[in-house]
Amino acid sequence: EGEARGRTAEAAAVALRQLNRRCGPLSEATTARIQAMPLEQLEALTEALLDFSGPADLTRWLAQHTG
Repeated sequence: EGEARGRTAEAAAVALRQLNRRCGPLSEATTARIQAMPLEQLEALTEALLDFSGPADLTRWLAQHTG
């Protein structure tokens, strides 16, 4: 379980670094929301963000894929 948490934390860190480059600085709320995602969802986000052109794309993705 510790290994899974480590992989999830690393996936969140990668996604956040890429999102900051693609979408600009993220709010604390958005950062926390991404850090709380399960690994499967983080992997989907990491793939989807390759097609993002700005923060609106992230907002739309989060609305569609998170509660």
